[in-house]
Amino acid sequence: MSDVQQRIDGLVKSSDILLFMKGSASFPMCGFSGRAIQILKACGVDPKAVTTVNVLDDPEIRQGIKDYSQWPTIPQLYVRGEFIGGSDIMMEMYESGELQQVLAQPA
Repeated sequence: MSDVQQRIDGLVKSSDILLFMKGSASFPMCGFSGRAIQILKACGVDPKAVTTVNVLDDPEIRQGIKDYSQWPTIPQLYVRGEFIGGSDIMMEMYESGELQQVLAQPA
């Protein structure tokens, strides 16, 4: 596993709710990242409880997370170490109630 993959793995395993995104929870830098934060808020998640990684700050992480998850787009949501998906998947799961259940499960 490369250094960047190890860094990503450490982040994923050390946070209950982790969002790799463009920008930050308070200042998303793309519409999809903004939508991901809004979906989490709609699920009752305080944005301060979400660990975010701004992929624009680190090109290695930006590419590395795509390789790590084998998912081509950002944002990417992880809940307790499990890859959930991007903003489209989050929206589908939110609309079905599945995302709220995943987020509500005890650690």
